[in-house]
Amino acid sequence: MWPEIKGKSKVMAKLKKIKILSLAKLQGILFAYVGLLCGILYSFSGFIYDLVTTGSLNLGTALAFFALIGMPLLFASFGFVAGLILAVLYNLFSGWFGGVDIDLAQ
Repeated sequence: MWPEIKGKSKVMAKLKKIKILSLAKLQGILFAYVGLLCGILYSFSGFIYDLVTTGSLNLGTALAFFALIGMPLLFASFGFVAGLILAVLYNLFSGWFGGVDIDLAQ
């Protein structure tokens, strides 16, 4: 055991394996939120650009609002695949190098 710090004991653990589907789902969800933020910024900036340059809304503005749906789906799918690849690579290399030390506070 490690010495106590501010009334909490410090426990070190070693992360040797990651469940592949678990990391893929988590990363897919996180990337979907990033995609939603990017979609909001993209559609809002396209809206402002059309209002400033043409003074009205056109088909480009309507298509930009589809980014609110498309970007989260695209980001989520890329995040899911990246999570799969990352977990497989981590499990492969952690077997060779021993994993990552994690500080678990109790």
